[in-house]
Amino acid sequence: MTDKTLLAELELAQSLLLALVEDSGDDDYRRQFHPDLSPLGWHLGHCVYVECHWLHERLRGDASVTAPIASLYMPPTTPKPERGALLPPRPALLTWARELQDFNRHYLENLPAALAGHELLADDYLLHFLVQHHGQHYETMLMVLTQQALQAPAGDFEPAVPLVARAPDEGRVEMPGGHYRIGGEPPVAFDNEVPPQHAELGPFAIGIRPVSNAGYLAFMEDGGYRRGDLWDEAGRAWLQDSGAQCPDHWRRSRAGHWYGVGNRGPYELAPDEPVLGISHHEASAFAHWAGARLPHEYQWEAACRSGRLEQTGRAWEWCANSFHPYEGYTPFPYDDYSQPWFDGGHYSLRGGSLHTRPAVKRPSFRNFYQADKRHVFAGLRLAW
Repeated sequence: MTDKTLLAELELAQSLLLALVEDSGDDDYRRQFHPDLSPLGWHLGHCVYVECHWLHERLRGDASVTAPIASLYMPPTTPKPERGALLPPRPALLTWARELQDFNRHYLENLPAALAGHELLADDYLLHFLVQHHGQHYETMLMVLTQQALQAPAGDFEPAVPLVARAPDEGRVEMPGGHYRIGGEPPVAFDNEVPPQHAELGPFAIGIRPVSNAGYLAFMEDGGYRRGDLWDEAGRAWLQDSGAQCPDHWRRSRAGHWYGVGNRGPYELAPDEPVLGISHHEASAFAHWAGARLPHEYQWEAACRSGRLEQTGRAWEWCANSFHPYEGYTPFPYDDYSQPWFDGGHYSLRGGSLHTRPAVKRPSFRNFYQADKRHVFAGLRLAW
């Protein structure tokens, strides 16, 4: 019997995806607003395709829905810049998506008895997977809308209370050395979170709160983007190529004051809120400037599980280490969910952002991006 609460979560996840495309324009839903991000309409179509792939192609052996559209909605087969032009008209896409979403929920609610022992259905694994998969794409779609807003004319927005720099003072949690449990448990955890690990950590300290907007502005005003001694070799190369001088989501008003741009447009930067829109290079340079470092993700998880960290889940937090398989890792439900990204070039992020769906926010969840990515709702927390 499929869990009714999980079915309701899936229905909510589906409706959130639909709503973002419903609210977009007839041209904007197919536009690519950032080189690393697909159009809004593609994300909706991909999520519906993924449902049908697992429910019908894999469980029932019926590829009649998925085969004709696999080349568009399977990420490796169609490059991101080409996806928008291949999408159907927005009304047709929305109608198709709604009908299949409804059908897929009905199928999950009335699964054939013959499938009761299938490994994908054990403990509602597939339903957990779909809820989280859709939640991750919902957050990515909000990144798309944020990039769209960043490309709009700046206008006359002026923050009522200008952001003022303040030396970082997020406090510290002292963590003793010892053995700590790291990782998650099926059926909720993804393959890169299992099996659970016992990590032996030396004593360390970690920030009680993530680095704030005011603290990051202090780094900027102290020449953080001009001082080559704060950046490693890869960071200096990225800085020269990118020309970055502030977080990706920040803009300066005509009066010279900093403000943020989100998916709904410009907003006033609260001094105590975590900084967003920085790359791993920027996070590392800030930590160097502050006389600290980035935490290893095991340290982050151990401290999070202690219950002593504040403001987790308000910004993804860059960690020092690259994304890697845990000892005993086994790919599931398919090889390419995590395995291709164990390449040494992707770095782990922990915590979640204000836009991360609740199903994804847990101490063991591991996000991962390349070091130069700054369109993510990402900041940092210091460690010593």
